[in-house]
Amino acid sequence: MKRFSFSKLMLVVGLLFIYLPMLILVIYSFNASKLVTVWGGWSIKWYVGLLDNSQLMGSVMRSLEIAFYTAIAAVALGTLAAFVLTRVTRFKGRTLFGGLVTAPLVMPEVITGLSLLLLFVAMAQLIGWPQERGIVTIWIAHTTFCAAYVAVVVSARLRELDLSIEEAAMDLGARPWKVFFLITIPMIAPSLAAGGMMSFALSLDDLVLASFVSGPGSTTLPMEVFSAVRLGVKPEINAVASLILLSVSIVTFMVWYFSRRAEERRRRAIQQAIEESAAESWKQPDVGRSPSPVSA
Repeated sequence: MKRFSFSKLMLVVGLLFIYLPMLILVIYSFNASKLVTVWGGWSIKWYVGLLDNSQLMGSVMRSLEIAFYTAIAAVALGTLAAFVLTRVTRFKGRTLFGGLVTAPLVMPEVITGLSLLLLFVAMAQLIGWPQERGIVTIWIAHTTFCAAYVAVVVSARLRELDLSIEEAAMDLGARPWKVFFLITIPMIAPSLAAGGMMSFALSLDDLVLASFVSGPGSTTLPMEVFSAVRLGVKPEINAVASLILLSVSIVTFMVWYFSRRAEERRRRAIQQAIEESAAESWKQPDVGRSPSPVSA
């Protein structure tokens, strides 16, 4: 009989610590009672009531919109920054540039949010933009924050690539921009997808930066939830959180499923190529063998 090791025990405790609160949240989203701490039976009325809660649903759609645009912009900027740090090895200010790229990772969000707020106020006084803080300012703040994470993820992948493939393409006449888009980008596509999903999650979850750079009419979901929790958790919040968990789980499963299928197709293609190469080698006649003489 196998003994239950200490490492397995810690693994189970860690998984329970992470996922048990989520399970309790999903269960209480079906609570019929208005008090989230008192169980009143099973009901789906809070999910139905979300359709009438325009304020909460508006904040959800606003957060999803900001997170979507943030993921796109952060992947673009982070990839360019990572490419410069890994491919352009020598230029003046490289150390300073690398420090500026990774600074948001170690900078407290309160300091970053306050700095961006002062920047937007100064810009509004100097050039008249932005006239008011809203979705655009939140998007800019989230992009500057998430681009650092994308740069770190993509840099790690770029350092592992074989440069001989890119050099061979340029030796054959391909221009650098064509090599970047047709060879480098496909090879780092998994890291781009990981950085995009990370940026989307970080933007959707951010509260501190959005609190500094938001304005009237631009309340995000974390801000809405935080303001509601201060007065007491509403059952609709449990329903919204459960729907977000469901959406994230479905997207994660789809990414895993399609990635697995792509990997299986790649392995089958490699195996088929090996088998075809072996079959052709058996069919080819021996070049050095002389033909047998024909008797008269």
